[in-house]
Amino acid sequence: MRHEADPRSRPGTRPDATASSGPHLLAVGGGKGGVGKTLLTANIAAALAQAGRRVVAIDTDLEGANLHTVLGVPAPRASLADFVAKRESDLRKLVVDTPIPGLRLIAGTQGHLGAPQPRSFRRVALLSELRKLPADHVLVDLGAGTHPSVMDYFLVGQDGILVLTPEPTSVENAYSFLRAAFYRRLRLAMTSESARALVHQAMDQGNQRGIRTPLDLLREIRTIAPEEGERFAAAVQGFRPRIVVNAARTAEDVRLGFAVKSVCKKYFGIEADYVGYVNHDEAVTQAIRQRRPVVVSHPHSDAAVYLTRIARKLMDAGRRARGSRPAPRPHGAHGYARRPLA
Repeated sequence: MRHEADPRSRPGTRPDATASSGPHLLAVGGGKGGVGKTLLTANIAAALAQAGRRVVAIDTDLEGANLHTVLGVPAPRASLADFVAKRESDLRKLVVDTPIPGLRLIAGTQGHLGAPQPRSFRRVALLSELRKLPADHVLVDLGAGTHPSVMDYFLVGQDGILVLTPEPTSVENAYSFLRAAFYRRLRLAMTSESARALVHQAMDQGNQRGIRTPLDLLREIRTIAPEEGERFAAAVQGFRPRIVVNAARTAEDVRLGFAVKSVCKKYFGIEADYVGYVNHDEAVTQAIRQRRPVVVSHPHSDAAVYLTRIARKLMDAGRRARGSRPAPRPHGAHGYARRPLA
């Protein structure tokens, strides 16, 4: 079995360790492509910047990077790919301006398609660099799927945001994503090789030990490594994904977020937080064509209103995590009207 790195350096081992220092990290993921992760990242970042916050958005999807397009930034020649390939060690040198005051970007362009994801130790370095960025909030736009790098990015911040749409395929993949993130977090939290191996076994839903639920897993871990039980409980308690339903059309679609929250509690024992939904709105399509966030191009549209409400909730969560530092007053510049988050 391949051994993990030192537990102190594994991404996700202490996901709350930087809650009171460095930027507020928000990772935006989902089970599949096309659910609106990049849309949500761009608009939450823009809404936070409009409220006077210093924001950096980073595109970690090196196979299909398009966050720069949504933000109206020409494809930068220097990007996260340079950090992954070790051509640049200082992440701050890859930050570029966007047309939105207060919002800067690290693009994911010019990636090496043969090696699109950084290796484990490079991910540790990247996650460390994220905490050094000069910003109040850092939003990480994740790629699709459950690759270990995607899971590590999702787990590193104070807020992991799961985006899904009211479609059976999206819901199914969202559950797979949550399950993978949950078990990844547990495995990284364990310090003994035997406990980590047990969590790895539990990730196989057809495992021969009959582990089907987190309670089953906890019972098995306490049997072979009693001292790990407390770490297990702390890891479960600290895992609180934020849920956003995108492209909602009906009241039933809106209720989907509560259903996912309920499933998280029933089957994983975790307290997910349903932070809001974004209704289906033609203004979003128009904004994408204009290469501008909808909160900038159509600030009074329904989608923009709901996105700014979600941003408000996340900003408040970040403020609490960083010791209740008051947010600066909104201001206007460069032709973009700024307004307080509703």
